[in-house]
Amino acid sequence: MTREPSFDIPTRPERRYSRTTVEYDGSVVFSLVPRGRKDAPADGEVDRLLGRVLEEGPYRYGDWFDLPMPLYLVHDDDTGDTFRVAVRDGTVELHVLPETESAGLRALYDRLVAASDDQWAVDCRTGE
Repeated sequence: MTREPSFDIPTRPERRYSRTTVEYDGSVVFSLVPRGRKDAPADGEVDRLLGRVLEEGPYRYGDWFDLPMPLYLVHDDDTGDTFRVAVRDGTVELHVLPETESAGLRALYDRLVAASDDQWAVDCRTGE
């Protein structure tokens, strides 16, 4: 029996290494969008909520990039899953890595739901 929303990973990105970079062929992104408000929350509000959830654990994470949006590399110590998490346009994006499993994605979603008063819509998109 699967729980809704589903975090089944339809395809896996493949990692390629060159002498200087790591690149990925293909992508899978789960977008988590807070719903049930008159106005969409600002990125800063969503990032603060995500930060609280990450701080409470069981996560190790870092935001090492100088980008115009929050982008974290997250490891869930309970599930053993590692994935990227971005906040863009009031949406939390879970970017699947080659070894990411559904359990880690589901756990972060469940913790975001528990930490907020919002209902969250989930969409999955894949790319080349």
